[in-house]
Amino acid sequence: MAVLETIRNIGPAFAGSLRAVGISTAEDLHDIGADAAYARLLQNGSRPHFISYYVLHMALQGRPWNDCKGAEKAALRVQFDALKAQHVDTDRSALEQILNQIGVVPAQKRPPA
Repeated sequence: MAVLETIRNIGPAFAGSLRAVGISTAEDLHDIGADAAYARLLQNGSRPHFISYYVLHMALQGRPWNDCKGAEKAALRVQFDALKAQHVDTDRSALEQILNQIGVVPAQKRPPA
């Protein structure tokens, strides 16, 4: 099993964050995929950051982090915004956020950006 840092663009800090959410090896990350891995990071309290999201996508494709451009980057932004909306409730109290995570409080409808 390969360590996470063997994947292009995954450094020690990012690898540490992934390990903290139960993704321990390069194979684990490839198996779970970028969206599910990023969702785990958000659920664990990581602040959403679009660059981290697309860097993860590029990493799993073996591409340089700055290779994401144009229509591909725009499509990833749409996916990121949807993922963030599912896992981050910045306009709710901490209690409401926790209740939402366990399914007690329904997700809020967000107006289109």
